[in-house]
Amino acid sequence: MRFRILPIRTFVSVLVLATVIVGCADLVVNNPNEPDGSPDFERTWSIVDSVYPFLNFKHIDWDSIHAVYTPLVKQATGDRIFNVLFDLLTELKDGHVDLTSQSGQELRTYTPPRTMRDLFTFSPLLVRKYFTAELKLAGGDRMEYGILPSGIGYIHITTFENGNWIYDFDNVLAFVKSTRDLIIDVRDNGGGSTNMSDFIVSRFLASPLPYYPIYEGGNLQQATPPLSPAGEFSYLKPVVVLINGVCFSTTEAFAEMMGQLPNVTLVGDTTGGGGGVPEYFSLPSGRVIRIPTKDVRRYDGTPVEWNGIIPDVPVMQTKADIESGHDLQLERAIELLGKTLSGTAANTL
Repeated sequence: MRFRILPIRTFVSVLVLATVIVGCADLVVNNPNEPDGSPDFERTWSIVDSVYPFLNFKHIDWDSIHAVYTPLVKQATGDRIFNVLFDLLTELKDGHVDLTSQSGQELRTYTPPRTMRDLFTFSPLLVRKYFTAELKLAGGDRMEYGILPSGIGYIHITTFENGNWIYDFDNVLAFVKSTRDLIIDVRDNGGGSTNMSDFIVSRFLASPLPYYPIYEGGNLQQATPPLSPAGEFSYLKPVVVLINGVCFSTTEAFAEMMGQLPNVTLVGDTTGGGGGVPEYFSLPSGRVIRIPTKDVRRYDGTPVEWNGIIPDVPVMQTKADIESGHDLQLERAIELLGKTLSGTAANTL
């Protein structure tokens, strides 16, 4: 899943912007007198038909959808074709699908229900109230870390976007090296590049870890060599990874890989369910669409798409919990790690 994904902090603004655009398409295209949108429509339909891996899984009759949208395309004068293309791609119900207008505005056509549900159920400001010392920042403010009063280490990773920021992680991990156990918080992390997530996972390995299966064109891809331990040391003490419904794409791959380790427990809520590996495709008008071409699976073969990654210890959290001053997921993680100190194995929590 080596691609750029919109940061989750933009989800709300994207939804608002999408509403504006669907209602007033001239705001996002340069040519209001564009003649025929059929070439864009046919190209979009053909790309999805040839590369999209989830048509059967989602029981989408793409031929019937072509028949439904063809008359709409013929009626779409000028820039209104943008609305038709947006609605067409929305049929896929895929958080990895984007449509970029001729003016360069990239819009996500769908936000998963679990992501919408959990948009306001996590607060970094509330997390800080559980610490007696101010949390430290690293990686260009992409990581926040510290040690809880109970001695548990804490690292919050906000994104897996590409960049040199990742090299700061070794210093962050060194800071919590002496802790008895660790919480890695990836809640509200919308994804990024697997190069970044692999870098972090490798710091927790005692031995090479095989990758999850990936399918393309219905066929299992040739296995990637296992991920090997890396870094100056491996953190092998008990670890809790906190996840929620806003976790998406590469963050789900990260959680799935970490969840294979015997000392790691996933706590929180099921992730958003973005199991595609998308690519960008140009349309005749100059618009661009982003469509998944590969199907990422869990280790047990279940598609990540729509299913997400299920925590070992489910803890549902609401906006009301946050407003009342309680991060139930963090509190549960602290409780579980406290049990490991008393001799409870992490993988049996």
